[in-house]
Amino acid sequence: MAKKQKQEEAPAGSPAWMATFSDLMNLLLCFFVLLFSMSSTDTEKFQEVIASIQSSFSIFSQGGTSIGEGQMISSGISQLEMFDDYFNSVHDGDDEQYEKEGASENENEGEQSEDGSATNEGDVSSNGVSVEEAQEALEQAGAGESESIAEEIEAQLSEYGLQDQVEVDFNANYVMITINGALLFDSGKAVLTEDALTIVDNLSKILAQYDNNIIEIEGHTDNVPMSSGTYENNDVLSMYRALYVADRIREVTDLNPAYIKSAGRGEYVPIADNSTAEGRARNRRVEIKIYNSYSSDIAE
Repeated sequence: MAKKQKQEEAPAGSPAWMATFSDLMNLLLCFFVLLFSMSSTDTEKFQEVIASIQSSFSIFSQGGTSIGEGQMISSGISQLEMFDDYFNSVHDGDDEQYEKEGASENENEGEQSEDGSATNEGDVSSNGVSVEEAQEALEQAGAGESESIAEEIEAQLSEYGLQDQVEVDFNANYVMITINGALLFDSGKAVLTEDALTIVDNLSKILAQYDNNIIEIEGHTDNVPMSSGTYENNDVLSMYRALYVADRIREVTDLNPAYIKSAGRGEYVPIADNSTAEGRARNRRVEIKIYNSYSSDIAE
């Protein structure tokens, strides 16, 4: 009878491939540690990413942001001036009611909703007003003040006979007086004509009463390229036109010069079609914006 062969025993220890695999993992770890140690953070790009995220999730329209010690900025001007004071005073008349309901609120504080999730109290202030409600109330207050200023200006325009020479409009931030450029300047020029001086001087008398408001003068042109060599392009022409109007207002009023700003917008903000002569005439204009107290960034 043939003898049964003796079964071979498995070698002791881990398989041979395990040592090779472990060496490979160690080498990869060292490689990534080396890469990390050689990397550097681009601070400028990092700030751009933060600004982009902040703009995307801003509570403001048109990508407004909050910068510098909590000051809120949007559309190039200070927005929601002293927002915290206004936020806390929106419903001052309801203080007694909140005090009466305080006990029941304390009992319910921290309770969970029916589905077991905790209630979100971060969107409501201590007086029960949400950020959205306070912002809406502030915008309504700004629009109301702008409307009052617009009515005052329209009444005074009639006194000076300017009601047919300028247009008045308003929004939640400012009241805007629009003057046709043909009434102020010769073609391709930025110096005020003699007739224009009378118009600007009379407007200055109206503006003089708003000594606590930011006043911004903007120059606008059509899209026809400059043909004269006096000014480089429409951007420069619009800038000088706004500057001449601003300087005249500073000259004939006692307004704080620091509160009067000027800017040239060139052809980039048209209000009519540049393909027609009528549209181009409307686009050649000067706008005077009187910001209300909610939007005027003036240090106290």
